[in-house]
Amino acid sequence: MLEEETDLWRIILLAFLVFLGVSVSVVLGDSLDWDTAVLLNLKSFLEESNQVNRGHYSEWNRESSNPCDWRGITCNYNRTRVTGVNLSGNDISRTMFQNFSALTELSHLDLSANTLGGQIPPDLSRCNNLVYLNLSHNILDGELNLVGLNKLQTLDLSKNRIGGEIRTSFPAICNSLVVLNISENNLAGSIEDVFNPCKKLRYLDLSENDFSGNIWKGFGRLQEFIISDNHLNGSIPASSFTVNCSLEVMDLSGNNFSGQFPGEISNCRDLVVLHLWGNNFKGPIPPEIGSMASLEALYLGNNSFSRDIPESLLDLKNLIFLDLSRNNFGDEIQETLGKFTQVKYLLLHSNSYTGGLYSSGVLNLSSVVRLDLSFNNFSGPLPFEVSRMPSLKYLIFASNQFNGSLPLDYGDFPLLQALDLSFNELTGTIPSSLGKLSSLLWLMLANNQLVGEIPPEIGNCSSLLWLNLANNKLSGHIPPELANIGQNAMATFDSNRQNYPPFSFVYSILSRKTCRSLWDQLLKGVWLFPICAPGTLVRTNQISGYVQLSGNMLSGEIPSEIGKMHNLSMLHLGVNNFSGEFPQEIRELPLMVLNISDNRFSGEIPWEIGEIKCLRNLDLSRNNFSGNFPTKLNNLTQLSKFNVSYNPLISGVIPATGQLATFEEESFLGDPLLDLRSFPNQPVSPSLATFEKESFLGDPPLILRSFPNQSVYPSANTTRSGTKKPSNFSDFLVLFALVLAFLTFGLFSFMLFSSVKCRSRLFWKR
Repeated sequence: MLEEETDLWRIILLAFLVFLGVSVSVVLGDSLDWDTAVLLNLKSFLEESNQVNRGHYSEWNRESSNPCDWRGITCNYNRTRVTGVNLSGNDISRTMFQNFSALTELSHLDLSANTLGGQIPPDLSRCNNLVYLNLSHNILDGELNLVGLNKLQTLDLSKNRIGGEIRTSFPAICNSLVVLNISENNLAGSIEDVFNPCKKLRYLDLSENDFSGNIWKGFGRLQEFIISDNHLNGSIPASSFTVNCSLEVMDLSGNNFSGQFPGEISNCRDLVVLHLWGNNFKGPIPPEIGSMASLEALYLGNNSFSRDIPESLLDLKNLIFLDLSRNNFGDEIQETLGKFTQVKYLLLHSNSYTGGLYSSGVLNLSSVVRLDLSFNNFSGPLPFEVSRMPSLKYLIFASNQFNGSLPLDYGDFPLLQALDLSFNELTGTIPSSLGKLSSLLWLMLANNQLVGEIPPEIGNCSSLLWLNLANNKLSGHIPPELANIGQNAMATFDSNRQNYPPFSFVYSILSRKTCRSLWDQLLKGVWLFPICAPGTLVRTNQISGYVQLSGNMLSGEIPSEIGKMHNLSMLHLGVNNFSGEFPQEIRELPLMVLNISDNRFSGEIPWEIGEIKCLRNLDLSRNNFSGNFPTKLNNLTQLSKFNVSYNPLISGVIPATGQLATFEEESFLGDPLLDLRSFPNQPVSPSLATFEKESFLGDPPLILRSFPNQSVYPSANTTRSGTKKPSNFSDFLVLFALVLAFLTFGLFSFMLFSSVKCRSRLFWKR
């Protein structure tokens, strides 16, 4: 019999038995042939549900009829039964297969990292032999009910949309449970006594849900307890920290806990991470913490601890990460902090420090890798003494009142990856010595009063991917050498892959776990979102950068060398004095955002822009473009924001169909020679139309449709019906990822320095 016919009969037989309600414990149900038939039925189900993108399950039964040889399938030691199914990351969508219970010896099931939706089917509760279940990173919803899975040792349902309370399943299924991760869902209710019977539980992650009420008092017997980003309140009971406390990781961040934190935490002798960020703890920092010899990371930020730093903390010889941000510390930096010679990552941002840079001794900490003093009230010249800190990789002085020039010595950090001096009062020129920072990934000098030209030596920073010089007083041309930045960042990324440090450039739009995963990818050079290869819609996974030069006085033509910046996904040159024709080489960039508004560009709009297939945001407004409008821009099918207003010399017809026809008339205001045939006439009220234009002078926001050449404030983000233009899910993901990399331009300054919720909430990775 042909192989296809055999498979067909297996599937028919399985369906027939299921239909009749025949028990799977019959002889056939206890055989490898039965398991094969179930898996082939699974394959058919998945292929029917996923017509385009298919995973390795589509290869099953092609080279071998034995399922023990199929990718993702595990059998028992004598290869007589299927015991494991791993379809993680297989582009599976829609609902879950509803007959896994037919695999009667199934002990391991992994369907993570797909887009499975709907509720978890009741059939899964009949998989009585499951010891490992991973459904994380999907979009499952409904309430949680897994009663019947009494043998589970590991359960991971993180990053879904599951709601309701957890009392239905717990403690009913936790007799054998060791690892439980139900983080990043919509679960609610109390956890106060839910896990009391879970005697074997060692790793519990409930973070990023909507749990409320008091904390579960029995957490001290766990090895890792993570409850961050919920709505828990009350005090932390000292009785939870018994003499036999086994905690190694404790994360209470992002809740509403209050009162003094108990010194009995010192009973947890093996504690490595203590994360208290973002609560309402007050009173003294417990000096007993100093006796916890294993402690490596101490997060005390965003609380109301008193400013005295216990000298006992200096005994923490393994302490690497110390976060004291957002505790309303004022005056000068405490002198005790200058004695933490063992600390590598020191976060003091978002306090009210005014001095102590020199007297505290923090500038003499030679082991410090990351120094974050941003969002304070420091003033005066930038301290050149930081050049004596040879280990520095991240230097963050943003949002203070530092003035004067940027020291030449800041180019003498061989390991520096991020330099953020934005939002200060710096004057003078950008020193050419910064071109020596060969490991630099991030240069932020925005919102100062810097003058002069962009030094061509910046082009020597071959690792530099994120450059923001916006809102200064820079002048002159863009040096062609600038096109060389970011050409080779792999050496820096490779070093981070070997030794990844916590990262601080994360703000309130992100959660702790999002911070950890996304910035881990970012610093290691892993893509955040796919970008298009030039001229196609083919998406590639690569790290991408941006150049933000808006709000200066830069002039001249854009060098054609810009076409070499193949790692650039955002380019913002708006509000400058650039002129000449815009280079056609722009099509070589995998851009998602291009803003060249408020300049003096002339000539025709380059039709080559229409070759940037994945462009999402295009602003050409307020320039001197002329000639025919390039209808090839209608090929930009991904475009969600578009503005070509106030280019009065461009002419032609805007297509009545296609992508451009989806934008409001405001996208084309001030272009009298354009034929907008696709836009219906919208006359003003007859009674008001009888008045002269002078009746409305000085009212710039008014749109006077009956008067020619009326200046308005355009808003190109609305639909033809006048409502806000919707963005699809992929648009949101791209724009969200751009915010993560600080790629937004209109709100860039505000977002970058509005809040620092996540700056110190990154989970320490050992």
